[in-house]
Amino acid sequence: MRIRRKKWARPELEVCPYYIDNAEEMRGKWGTAFSDNTRPLCLEAGCGKGIFAAQHALKYPDVNLIAADIKADIIGVARRSIESMFSAAGHGHDNIILVKMNISELEKCFSPEDKVDRIYINFCNPWNRGRHNKRRLTHPRQLSQYRTILKPGAEIRFKTDDDELFADSLEYFKESGFDITYITYDLHGEDLPDNLITEHERAFSEAGIKIKYLIAVPQEDN
Repeated sequence: MRIRRKKWARPELEVCPYYIDNAEEMRGKWGTAFSDNTRPLCLEAGCGKGIFAAQHALKYPDVNLIAADIKADIIGVARRSIESMFSAAGHGHDNIILVKMNISELEKCFSPEDKVDRIYINFCNPWNRGRHNKRRLTHPRQLSQYRTILKPGAEIRFKTDDDELFADSLEYFKESGFDITYITYDLHGEDLPDNLITEHERAFSEAGIKIKYLIAVPQEDN
């Protein structure tokens, strides 16, 4: 996602009590990051403007969410989205953390002890140019990193508007030892009760583009 420089983003994030700027310093410590660490832990890989993260925190107050993105400017926008939606709902910030990190370097920021219950990948860059495919957040080298932090039975939930990325990702998951437990090529046609609609999702759907969605779980190691 391209976004213009936000001069206000850094100053606002510096005083944000639920923002972490250096994710590498938290490696091996994510189990102590929240005020209540007995809750299930989820990770959103690429939180964008924070609409999904805010909805998730509001709908699931008993689940902790790490919302990560690579650029401070977009995280600044996410913080404002969260503040606006939380204020309207009278919700606190104890179950969400915003993190600046490069998801492609996940192993630098999470250790095998930092187990999560679910990873969300929502409308990531499809990187359709051949030589850049390894940068996809569903590429096998990325999935191998996710596997190290997923609890047994944990899920990856992946949404995209891109047909090529979705088709390739199906193969990536299978090659990387994941089972696809749910798949749809028209998410809104399914009317799933727990679907949280992102800003990209709404725009694509209104343009008549069908949303592809899957749930994958890692196979048990033999």
